[in-house]
Amino acid sequence: MDTYDVLVIGGGPGGYVAAIRAAQLGFSVACVDAFTRDGKPSLGGTCLNIGCIPSKALLDSSEKFEMISHDVQDHGITVEGAKMDVAKMLGRKNGVVDKLTGGVAYLFKKNKIKSYHGYGKLMRQDEGGWIVDAAGTEVKAKNVIVATGSNPRALPLAPFGGNIVENSGALEFSEVPKRLGVIGAGVIGVELGSVWRRLGAQVTVLEALPGFLLPADAAVSREALKQFQKQGLDFHFSVNITEVRDNGGSVSVTYTEKEQSVTAEFDKLIVSIGRVPNTEGLGAAQVGLELDERGFVKIDEHYHTNLPSVYAIGDVVGGAMLAHKAEDEGVAVAEIIAGQAGHVNYDVIPWVIYTSPEIAWAGLTEQAAKDKGIAVKTGQFPFSANGRALGHGDPRGFVKVVADANTDKVLGVHMVGPNVSELIAEAVTLMEFGGSAEDLGRTVHAHPTLSEALKEAAMGVGKMAIHL
Repeated sequence: MDTYDVLVIGGGPGGYVAAIRAAQLGFSVACVDAFTRDGKPSLGGTCLNIGCIPSKALLDSSEKFEMISHDVQDHGITVEGAKMDVAKMLGRKNGVVDKLTGGVAYLFKKNKIKSYHGYGKLMRQDEGGWIVDAAGTEVKAKNVIVATGSNPRALPLAPFGGNIVENSGALEFSEVPKRLGVIGAGVIGVELGSVWRRLGAQVTVLEALPGFLLPADAAVSREALKQFQKQGLDFHFSVNITEVRDNGGSVSVTYTEKEQSVTAEFDKLIVSIGRVPNTEGLGAAQVGLELDERGFVKIDEHYHTNLPSVYAIGDVVGGAMLAHKAEDEGVAVAEIIAGQAGHVNYDVIPWVIYTSPEIAWAGLTEQAAKDKGIAVKTGQFPFSANGRALGHGDPRGFVKVVADANTDKVLGVHMVGPNVSELIAEAVTLMEFGGSAEDLGRTVHAHPTLSEALKEAAMGVGKMAIHL
């Protein structure tokens, strides 16, 4: 029986990063992962195969198409008869996925990580470790890391299949649906709705909650909703879905809105109402692995489960279901197993929505800080006053900085606008080291750059903004 110092169950962003870091620390490592794409084993989990990476590839393709079709005219460029070859767009997307998943396989080989394709199941504790069924082969591991991720949550009225799809199905439409329905106005729903709206679909978004992006700063939510509505996305809030029927050639959705019953017809329906932990086949009940009332694996602050030498990270433990959160937990847990001080600062994890305009934030919103009893001061700067944004022809949105009124420590940064997915990293770095708004405002930023909007917003906290 093969024996390893560390065995990771799950090869997504948390699992494969944990495996690589553990190997770097000198452990013998194996990873068992069941993900299959196009009939072949494919490391990288949901993120690389059917989530973060392919969706961003399609977002980029669709944004280029919209830019060529509409936006470049302001630059003096005339393009006539632009067409989208959907099959070629999907092929490019698949090529990006192949390159990255193949890169993970290369890194496993480079770091001498044994890969098992199939399901991993905890069998029993043995002297010196755990016996794990690794895709039909029993192995022993001194330490086990559970990183099995999550699955899309299905709407009971609308099981997945046919014209009713979850995120992976929405990445594979062979043609642009004329009428696209999206249930759920969260990150995935809005991103995928944006892809197909740019290519010509009429998109309707149905959301049970009373507002848009409620976890985000209220000013950002209002601005983003305004921009998306201008683009043609049709949002309906506080709706209650009462019936969903796949008619073969279309999907009918009946819902109540403002006490009125409405039935809408769509060619395709995307259901994006969150995700649930993936513990199926893990053997949790058999070995006594403790789950909470929602099915997430219970852990302590050091990722220990209730079982000795069994750890868990990523979506399967709850919290922010983000690939970068899982990656950092993967590094942390490997270092903890090695006796080091692995750590993740959950207060400054960035959130990003890759629409146009992009949305990004980290830390506390203004309202959340006030709810905690913290007196705050804020600074806000619009991209319409930023030279680089104007040069790009995309001056939508703004940057907002929230700081402690007494100490000037930055508590949160919130953005909507061009390329803010990249700008948020500077804010996260500042907050990680407890920086103040004045620290950020007095740091020299290159001119002209979009990052100057962040600098000016920070200066605005102290009423020192120059260009406003």
